[in-house]
Amino acid sequence: MAIRRVDNHPIVTLSNKTKKSYEFFEQSKDVMPGGVTANIKYFAPYPIVMEKANGAYVTDIDGNVYIDYLLSYGALMLGHGDKRIKTAIIEQLDNDGTSLFGTPHGLEVKMGQKIKEHYPSIELLRYTNSGTEATQLALRIAASYTGKHKIAKFEGHYHGGYDQVLLSVNPSLKEAGDVKKPNAVPESKGMDEYHQHNTIILPFNDYKSCEEILRAKKDEISAVVLEPAQGGFIPAKKEFIYKLRELTEQLDIVLIFDEVKTGYRLALGGAQQLYNVKPDLTTLGKVIGGGYPIGIVGGKREIMMESAPSSASDVFDSSQSKSSSAKEVLFHSGTYNGHPTILAAGLRTIELLETELDRVIATTEELKKRLEALFKAYKIPMKAVGAGSIFSVVLTKKDKILNYRDLQKTDLTTRKEIDFHLLTEGIYTKPLNRYSLSTAHTMKEVKMTISAYEKVLKKMFEGPRY
Repeated sequence: MAIRRVDNHPIVTLSNKTKKSYEFFEQSKDVMPGGVTANIKYFAPYPIVMEKANGAYVTDIDGNVYIDYLLSYGALMLGHGDKRIKTAIIEQLDNDGTSLFGTPHGLEVKMGQKIKEHYPSIELLRYTNSGTEATQLALRIAASYTGKHKIAKFEGHYHGGYDQVLLSVNPSLKEAGDVKKPNAVPESKGMDEYHQHNTIILPFNDYKSCEEILRAKKDEISAVVLEPAQGGFIPAKKEFIYKLRELTEQLDIVLIFDEVKTGYRLALGGAQQLYNVKPDLTTLGKVIGGGYPIGIVGGKREIMMESAPSSASDVFDSSQSKSSSAKEVLFHSGTYNGHPTILAAGLRTIELLETELDRVIATTEELKKRLEALFKAYKIPMKAVGAGSIFSVVLTKKDKILNYRDLQKTDLTTRKEIDFHLLTEGIYTKPLNRYSLSTAHTMKEVKMTISAYEKVLKKMFEGPRY
């Protein structure tokens, strides 16, 4: 094991380099609660405020330049400001003469056909405005289809910020309960305890325990929703996924793959392509918007038809008759669903990834390999955990990281300190977050990243022991 040096915490150095970010953050508290408009944008002591970006780089308001591995939490698969996306947007606006119809339009079908090419499990689909909206709609469709209203999700998995799924995403191990039968732990103030009783928490990658829970509650659970790679980087075991697919079919439970993080990042067809498994429903987001807000729910025709309009009137139909009512229709609407400008950007992104994704994945693998070699030279136990174009630096001696609790038992304190040091060396991701690469990341950025890591490890530890 490497010998740790005693050094000043990197937050001191970072604070000296980001004084304008601190000043901006203090001013922003007069405009937004806590100075941010999304909690995920905050980290202590204050978030770094960005001013501009290009390709694989972001520049903060103090003029510091960083290689960006956050990439808006993985959404920017082509990096920042790709000219080909700008062209697609301008062409859509010029050709259509508007940014929004509020009616059906051709790109809804064209984009849908492209999605279906890569996701054979998707027979029909609907557009939403975010991944969160997509998972919310998927759960409503599953409840309508099965007539059951409880759901099951996995400990450590995130599916959006609404009450039904905002449970046991990041619980303390003390609150989490039995590893084989986890507690439902609320992740926010203001949540009704109803959801603790109606959202069942499952242990990821533990099929035997999952089977026991699901069989016991099969008549109550409408859907099992999961990230096939937890957090985008901890993959499900193949045997686990295969058996879960078989079990949910047996129990009349809808299986939902939340591929908002993994879609077009692990492979063109997401995790389900790698596993060769067809879920009943799939949710997509992030990459497919080309940097703009979007979500998709798609899946089996008979299940997706639950969302189709019918002769019965919905909540916005003023012509309701005595023989029909809104409750006979599954409600789903949104002014910006299938936004033409966003679909133009997303479609162009996917077309480009058809020829460029393999290179991004190869670059990611090279970065992972070099990082693991560097940590090994310093005798620091580390694994670059992930697949495709996503991974996370995990400081552990364990052979495998299989779930949330495994991750919590790794050296998160040292990882966080490394991340703060890296910020001072021009490597950007929110501390403790995963790394995402884009088509804009090349071997030049890989070499610069390894060089930055080596400087940081020299600061924190004695030299390498080859």
